[in-house]
Amino acid sequence: MKQFDVHIGNITTLEVDVIVNAASRSLRGGGGVDGAIRWAAGPQLDEECLKLGGCEVGESKVTRGYDLPARWVIHTVGPKWKGGAHGERTLLESCYQTAMSLADSLAAESIAFPLISTGAYGYPSEEGFEVAVESINHALNRAIYTNTAILCLLEPRAISQHYARINR
Repeated sequence: MKQFDVHIGNITTLEVDVIVNAASRSLRGGGGVDGAIRWAAGPQLDEECLKLGGCEVGESKVTRGYDLPARWVIHTVGPKWKGGAHGERTLLESCYQTAMSLADSLAAESIAFPLISTGAYGYPSEEGFEVAVESINHALNRAIYTNTAILCLLEPRAISQHYARINR
């Protein structure tokens, strides 16, 4: 049975097979979720990321989890918000879908996502939440091995009106 829920807390502490990192195109590190994941995983994560040669917007790449409870980290690059008329939604959907597909190809049973692009990249958080829920639900229903998905938020945001969509 497929399960999808929202968790309020620190994604780096979740005991799941995969956590998703909201990464930059260079995969060289940054602040926010990316910085927290790198700090918790240890320096080996940075070393492995350097060997990946970057990542394009909407795509995903995988590394080991090192000192994290998660076995793997999937790095995905979200779009920068430019007003909504430049394909941002499609690119954001692709982040969730490619990450889920990659997790499923690893036979990972569980995955946790942050809210991608809604921090420094400026994607409106309410719309970003909606895209996340729809994209994760869609990808989870197509997955073969991945049965559990978590959308992890550091703090509760304006999610109550969208929360019902998760367990439809």
